[in-house]
Amino acid sequence: MSDAPRLTSLAHGGGCGCKLDPATLRQLLAQQPAAGPFERLLVGNETADDAAVWELEDGTCLVATTDFFTPMVDDPVDFGRIAATNAISDVYAMGGRPLFALAILGMPLGKIDPEVVARILRGGAEQCAAAGIPVAGGHSIDAPEPIYGLAVIGTCRREAVRRNADAVAGDAVLLTKALGVGVYSAAIKRATLDEAGYRDFVATTTLLNRVGTDLAADPAVHALTDVTGFGILGHGLEIARGAGLTLTLAADALPLLPQAEALARAGTVTGASHRNWAAFGEAVDLPADFPEWRRHLLTDPQTSGGLLVTCSADRADAILARIRSAGYPAPSRASLSRAATAPPRRRCRWTRSSAGGVCRTPRRDLASPPRCSGTSPSPRHRGWVRPAPFRQPRARSCAGCGGPSRWSSGGGCRSSCAGACISPAPCAGAGRDGRPR
Repeated sequence: MSDAPRLTSLAHGGGCGCKLDPATLRQLLAQQPAAGPFERLLVGNETADDAAVWELEDGTCLVATTDFFTPMVDDPVDFGRIAATNAISDVYAMGGRPLFALAILGMPLGKIDPEVVARILRGGAEQCAAAGIPVAGGHSIDAPEPIYGLAVIGTCRREAVRRNADAVAGDAVLLTKALGVGVYSAAIKRATLDEAGYRDFVATTTLLNRVGTDLAADPAVHALTDVTGFGILGHGLEIARGAGLTLTLAADALPLLPQAEALARAGTVTGASHRNWAAFGEAVDLPADFPEWRRHLLTDPQTSGGLLVTCSADRADAILARIRSAGYPAPSRASLSRAATAPPRRRCRWTRSSAGGVCRTPRRDLASPPRCSGTSPSPRHRGWVRPAPFRQPRARSCAGCGGPSRWSSGGGCRSSCAGACISPAPCAGAGRDGRPR
């Protein structure tokens, strides 16, 4: 193809800026069933965490995530490297160590030369090699826009798992990378970013967040997440809401990429920045004279952004020094305090049934896991608890076919009717939560 199009011209958005906005995602997830009271699922969709965590028999945990997006740069190798770095980051943000990856590829056949696609894959494989993991397989489809990313599997010990909802009042909050990736990507799409700016952009978006694995081994570190499509405000809000706290940011202290302020002042911002503010702006207090360009940097979508780390305040300086020595040049510090008003109390649906104890309080919204306002066996209960081993209920009859009810420990009616009975509750046996199915 002699007149090959720019990669960014083939996509309506790019990087983490093409994520669904928080409000839309919240609406979609509110309609989905809970992951269920699986005994070994330590982290599921009850919090807005970066990956799922499953505990194995020996206390080792599997960390699983997937992340993909459309191009934010025109160089295919750089696109592959950035997308791979971003996907692997989710494992680091849970305190894990990546093991291997699977590629996710969608390309508009007939619009992109196969050699360009091969270079995207090569870039991803190079970055995986830098992280010490292989690309062990993958899946590809013909798609209207270029899409690339990874599913990544990692591992960690149970005690090293760090959710984004476990911050403690008085914690210091540390950010490991500078902000401004979104405005830089907007400038790239408009072909207005100079060569020095592009080098800064690629350097920060391909810097692996591997320090998260080391930080999670420190008991003084309480919560971790990476800052991506919702910006520093959106992901900071997830941490604050998850713990029922207030996060205070000093805007002047936040590190910025060298040209971020100038680009934002010139109006080079992303549509995702506007959508982010529309989704969660009502939960943020800004000074009356706070300039709009600066607000855009706070909602700026970060592709392969830094880690947001909460830790004991008396250990913050030492942890900051560790982050700098690990090769992150511009970490910054904020603080957490108790919320001015307590989260709304909700009727807790705690049950001590065959599931062994599970809170069924409905999710309030995506960024805020439900807080159990009732009495539960765990003093730190925040909407989830590891249930006791499943106890098989007594066999009963299916209300539809009269056959024996076979409720499996994995969750599901195994009656002889195979669920085909026309009945509001075909299975009259007890499910995992003790209710008829």
